[in-house]
Amino acid sequence: MENKTERLEFRLGTFGRLIPLFTAAAVILWAACSQSNVNGYVIAFFAALVVGALFAKDDKCYGEAIVYGLCKPMFAVIVLAVMLAAVSGKLISASGMVQTIAGYVVAIGFTGRLFVAAAFLITCLLAFSTGTSVGTYFVVIPILFPVGVMAGVAPEYMIGAIVSGAAFGDNLGPISDTTIASSSTQHADLGTVVRTRMRYSIPAALGALVLFLLFTKAGSAGLVLEGAGEAAVRPLSLVMLVVPITIVVLCLMRRHLIAALSYGILTGIAAGLISGIYTVTDLVAFPGGFTVTGLVTEAIGGTAGTVAMLIAVFALLGVMEKSGLFEDVGALLQRFANSERSTEATIVLSTGILSMITGVISVAIVALGDLVNEIGEQAGVDRYRRANLLDCTGCVFCFLAPWTVHCVIPAQQAAQFGDSFAVAPAQIPLVNYYSICMLVILVIAIVTGYGRRSPKA
Repeated sequence: MENKTERLEFRLGTFGRLIPLFTAAAVILWAACSQSNVNGYVIAFFAALVVGALFAKDDKCYGEAIVYGLCKPMFAVIVLAVMLAAVSGKLISASGMVQTIAGYVVAIGFTGRLFVAAAFLITCLLAFSTGTSVGTYFVVIPILFPVGVMAGVAPEYMIGAIVSGAAFGDNLGPISDTTIASSSTQHADLGTVVRTRMRYSIPAALGALVLFLLFTKAGSAGLVLEGAGEAAVRPLSLVMLVVPITIVVLCLMRRHLIAALSYGILTGIAAGLISGIYTVTDLVAFPGGFTVTGLVTEAIGGTAGTVAMLIAVFALLGVMEKSGLFEDVGALLQRFANSERSTEATIVLSTGILSMITGVISVAIVALGDLVNEIGEQAGVDRYRRANLLDCTGCVFCFLAPWTVHCVIPAQQAAQFGDSFAVAPAQIPLVNYYSICMLVILVIAIVTGYGRRSPKA
């Protein structure tokens, strides 16, 4: 049994409980307007925690709520995955493999909008197969992103294509945690859920593909990674493809993401040393003077901003959860569930709000599962419809909130290639065409009843 702390109370009642969120939102808006990198969002969430402490009635209870948020298993997994992925990505980028692939791509003319469309489709397939959007970022971004930028795609559109593809896989993949959570909480058959979800996800994917083909902006074709110089094509560097191949294969075998990334690093180190691409001192060196150098140290150190933000986000998540905010949001919206259409709108609004606050779709789905079941049954909303609304909504709002892992991790991954490749977290929602298209489809579905028909037995 989970040890529950007492409910966290704030001065000024409900308004006081919302002050941390208002603080975070204000600083995030400031950071976004200033085109800040991840560090601006770090400040936003730490500011929210500091201000929240001023309004909490019980300091001890406030501290316990922070610890509760940081004790969530998802926090440890994501933080460790970010650091391991940075190492695997550094092994790839420093080998010259990206420049080599980019050279071949540019040579055959597969550049610009064609490349970004292909990247979107490849990411869709990979995310659908592995069932993990975050894991997909760690595999795809180190290769497809810099190659695409060097092949003439503006950085934000390459990231947008990858995040869009990851959202599709998270939304439709039968082994995705969100698909499993949405079907199980609504007591719906998983196979039928996937089949009926195609009514929403396939049109959204097609719409996103068209938008990428029409509106992708060009970058500078032939751009090289900063500090790499005009590196020649090095066919030998392609042996480092063993890193993403190992990770993908293990993910498909349903191995844990941490294990998959670890094995990817080990195979990459072995391939790099055997081929002569790296020496041991290239990877780790102790030159004296209390210093450590090498690719591994650089990679892990480069994740400091992202890890700091994740600490603050999960700490604030614990505070919000222990304050009872999630339950109150659901209870408030439940009052508007008077008809089938209004109930569907309530499901979308409550899931959207909670997924943006938590930053984790499956957490929002599980938290609202019983409430959605109750109001859905009362209004006659089919269980498959409810499951689809839950998942599709999460893949809209959680992916479009610039402070979630779906914007922060891609931005951090992009920044490791240099300033010319940097993408601000606030830019990513504007080019996440899949989630934008899904939002349009959800509005149409609620207003017109599209997809409301129950599946045949």
